[in-house]
Amino acid sequence: MKTLVCNCNHTMPLDGPQLTAALGQTIEPHSQLCRREIVRFQRAAQSTEPLLVACTQEAKLFAALAAQTEGVPPPDVRPIRFVNIRETAGWSREAKAASPKIAALLAAAALPEPEPVPTASYHSAGRCLVIGDTESLDMARKLLADGLELTLLDTGRPGGRAAPAALPLQHEHPVHAGRVRSVRGWLGAFEVDIESANPVDLDVCTRCNACLAACPEGAIGLDYQIDLQRCTGHRDCVQACGAIGAIDFNRGPRADTLQVDLVLDLQPQPSLSLHQPPQGYYVPGSDPLALVRAATELRDLKGSFDKPRFFQYDAKLCAHSRNTLLGCHACIDICSAQAVHSRARLRPDQTPPIAEADSILPTAAQKKPFVEQIEIDPHLCVGCGACTTVCPTGALTYAYPRAPEIGARLRTLLLTAQRAGLKRPALLFHSQEAGAELIGQLGRLAAADPRVRGLPAHVIAVPLWHIASVGMELWLSAFSWGAAEILVLSDNTEAPAYLHALQGQMQLTETLLHGMGYRGARLRLLQTADARELDALLAPPRPTGAVPSIQAQFAALPQKRGTLDLALDHLIRHAPAQEVASGAAVIPLPHGAGSPLGAIRVDASRCTLCLSCVGACPAGALADNPLAPQLRFIEKNCVQCGLCVKTCPEDAIRLEPRLLWGPQRSAPQVLNEAQPWRCVRCGKPFGTVQAIEQMVVKLSGHPAFAGDAANRLKMCSDCRVIDMHTRADTTIHDLP
Repeated sequence: MKTLVCNCNHTMPLDGPQLTAALGQTIEPHSQLCRREIVRFQRAAQSTEPLLVACTQEAKLFAALAAQTEGVPPPDVRPIRFVNIRETAGWSREAKAASPKIAALLAAAALPEPEPVPTASYHSAGRCLVIGDTESLDMARKLLADGLELTLLDTGRPGGRAAPAALPLQHEHPVHAGRVRSVRGWLGAFEVDIESANPVDLDVCTRCNACLAACPEGAIGLDYQIDLQRCTGHRDCVQACGAIGAIDFNRGPRADTLQVDLVLDLQPQPSLSLHQPPQGYYVPGSDPLALVRAATELRDLKGSFDKPRFFQYDAKLCAHSRNTLLGCHACIDICSAQAVHSRARLRPDQTPPIAEADSILPTAAQKKPFVEQIEIDPHLCVGCGACTTVCPTGALTYAYPRAPEIGARLRTLLLTAQRAGLKRPALLFHSQEAGAELIGQLGRLAAADPRVRGLPAHVIAVPLWHIASVGMELWLSAFSWGAAEILVLSDNTEAPAYLHALQGQMQLTETLLHGMGYRGARLRLLQTADARELDALLAPPRPTGAVPSIQAQFAALPQKRGTLDLALDHLIRHAPAQEVASGAAVIPLPHGAGSPLGAIRVDASRCTLCLSCVGACPAGALADNPLAPQLRFIEKNCVQCGLCVKTCPEDAIRLEPRLLWGPQRSAPQVLNEAQPWRCVRCGKPFGTVQAIEQMVVKLSGHPAFAGDAANRLKMCSDCRVIDMHTRADTTIHDLP
């Protein structure tokens, strides 16, 4: 790949020889690539060799020039890539030491683009519902009327104002009055249920004002709605309206469903209060500038649009439900867009009763044929990736980019920086929009204000679609590849649940690292939307704790737990704590932090070895022994979903978050065993002594096991059947 770098008119130092040595290609820094030296760009662009330009400031100019230059391959044949090294490295107090970081950024930018994934499609004809009081509707109408097909919903007089604003006299748009009952859908497919109880039907009203003149109480205003608290029942307005028929006091509340493509909600309390509303649903609040921005974006939302399906789901790995019991529901709890939900599905080998075939949720009689499964609506998903981060099994994985692609970028950044001479690099994860803008502001401040440090030379910025999309397994992998610190930048616009989940993941990760002997603060969540405050947050001394003596060479896997095991194995093998490095690691983990690692504890005095927990375990961590009454456990497979705890009828199981490392982690452990009961008729072992004795006690009063029939409880299944038939034959022969 051909790489062009520019020191932006000598405002940042670039070490060509050092970059050349680190990247294995000749790097000749330019000073005015976008102006005086533009011909060098044109020559490079005419080549069929892949081209990387280390400038995002003038990316639009370069792209336009390439399109106008003869002999330049079209973008679909050879796209030109751009990467920012100015604000992220060159404009900093430590710019002279930033060459290793610049080399890392250039190397990562040269990696292949993420593989394409399926998309979710939206189709919008520009039908927009505006919800609000009369005044806000009038403002929105003026902003949107010439670009969209509007429907107005007047929600009534705003509190604290005696006189409502006037509806427009021209009947240009459908107008409804009432309240919103519910909103469903997304861009191009919204369904809004509304209800109106006012006697005036605004869609029929001609704005003739006859009712205003006729009303003796002045209960009707220019919003053409009746203030029912002031109205005393003269009904002069009905007579004045006459044949138009817009006023009817006998009409009950009217319900209607509006099907629209876009929604602009101007209510003080919006109908959808989600932190991340569906695409196409705008809640600008009371800020006029926010309303203008929303109107601008709404006007552009006509046509067809595609977005990546950001997730992949493997139901076979999911620990959400077994045997009608719900276990892990972390993905449902964390989703701020309500794109993840649980739905009853028919098992492939079952057929529902005919009368219940169309039922969505199982009735009591249907519970067995159905299983609860996670469903994700790709139209509501915003790609935050938080569900994949908290998923303990890897049933949900981030798809764009995939985990191996993210891992390849992190590994390239770290190994290139270290090869170029950077000791103890740190990674700064940030969103590729707000976070990138904040880092850009920091760089510009550092270039203009000597009091501002800018991004330190050892801190490598890593843009993500969303900061919640990367969690513990990739953080630990980054430490295995040589990172000394992980920083995550939040601009305080993320959902609180996302930040809580990230803090929980950080707590688990630091507990693991400290347990291995990697002391010191290794992970930090930086919460700020101010560039100067970010500068101060980046100022503390660099961590000085131990790092692995050898950088790992493994690549991130598509399977989350596979990547996690590779990272843990490398970190433990090179751990400063010798008892851990020797393979005898037992690291307790905090409860309540959503640990995907751990064991279970079984109270042998309560456990009857009924093995219901074995059938409930979705990960194969619990198993029986076909040769003896035993409950066995493989700790490596346990995801701490809690289904075994909920299934156990004796309340004998407890979860224990921890990391056990060594050969015993993959070997079956016996959690409980018992003496087998032997059939009183044939002597064959079956069940356990404890279980049979409890069953005899519990069923002693049952008529089916009265008298000698109680011995059937002590027989194996074959002998029980023989005994029942023998007694039946005896009874028949004894009849007179």
